[in-house]
Parts: sequence; structure tokens; C-alpha cells
Amino acid sequence: DVQLQASGGGLVQAGGSLRLSCAASGFTFDDYAVGWFRQAPGKEREGVSCINNIDGGTYYTESVKGRFTISSDNAKTTVYLQMNSLKPGDTAVYYCAAFVNPPLIVRMPLENEYDYWGQGTQVTVSS
Repeated sequence: DVQLQASGGGLVQAGGSLRLSCAASGFTFDDYAVGWFRQAPGKEREGVSCINNIDGGTYYTESVKGRFTISSDNAKTTVYLQMNSLKPGDTAVYYCAAFVNPPLIVRMPLENEYDYWGQGTQVTVSS
């Protein structure tokens, strides 16, 4: 069975850091791109970052550039999202998702491009 398991969320003060993990199983991890999305209360889900496991290309939405770093450990089939300098506006449920045979990453792939989704992990940033 294909599984994406997101973890690492929690409560942190503004300016703090968290590292989210997305552990994958049941598919050939190296052939996939993995993205992180987030959904704040009352808002639509938005793409945050994506990494192409084939060529290592990455994408970040403008609001997290310079603060968040996405990385992939192919041996552990896990993608990480290191989140630094967190702001209250980063409060949301964070989801990871994956899709096969990604193209060159020049934009955040849309939600309907993803094949698999994990459950969410709550990130709360207090002011």
C-alpha cells in the first residue's frame, strides 16, 4: 500500500523552528516529486514547497523563501521541511503529497497533479 506519513508539527513561538517529515512507502520514491501544502482555518489550501527526487530541483512559494528548506533523504524515503523564523501566519495544517515522473520544477505543481496525499500535521505559531 502507498503511504505518506506526515509528522513533526506542534506549537512553537514566533521566531522558532520546526522540522516536518513526510515518510513515504509503497512506491519508487526516487521517481517522484514530493510537495508540501498547508491549509489555514477558513482559507484555501496553498502550495508551500516541492522537491523533485529525480534531479533535486526545488520550488518555494514566495512567502517562505529564505525561511523554509525542503530536502529529501532517498535512503530513508523521507522528505523534510525545515521551517525557521516561523510567523503566526504560518499556522496551518501541513500536508505532503507525491506524484510520479515530475517535469523540471519551475512552479508549484497544482493539487490535481499529485497522485498520493498524506494526512495533515498541525503547525501552530504563537505570537
